[in-house]
Amino acid sequence: MYRHIEETWQKVTKENYGDIRARAISWRKDRAIIRVDKPSKLQRARALGYKAKKGFAVVRVRVGRGGMRRKRPVSGRRPKHLGVTRMRADVSMQQVAGRRAIEKYPNLKFLGSYFVHKDGKYLWYEVVMVDPLSAAVASDKNLKKTLPE
Repeated sequence: MYRHIEETWQKVTKENYGDIRARAISWRKDRAIIRVDKPSKLQRARALGYKAKKGFAVVRVRVGRGGMRRKRPVSGRRPKHLGVTRMRADVSMQQVAGRRAIEKYPNLKFLGSYFVHKDGKYLWYEVVMVDPLSAAVASDKNLKKTLPE
């Protein structure tokens, strides 16, 4: 069944790009980290361990696109040796989104994250988190084994 959901999502992405783009416009006006009721990509969230029960949370995180910036050196040197351009971060934007969600919700455990959308300025990821102290989660034997420490 989840394969069909994934195929449908891919078809919606290709055919109804205008709707997704309109949704992204509204996302741009929202806060950078916002809790959502249900995941945008259900099959991906389920693969990460999401279940539609109490104790699970999905957080949409907006991360700015673009490379790192470094202050330009004062003393003279060749432009190629300035060390300002072509800088890369050691962590991906998806890891940055996960870290920000963990900082915002310290009582929840991180299960995983997945890409949702990008435009010229931002990337959006949805982060799946779980509350280990929730009664529904604590009573689930299968879930307790997979929870991160």
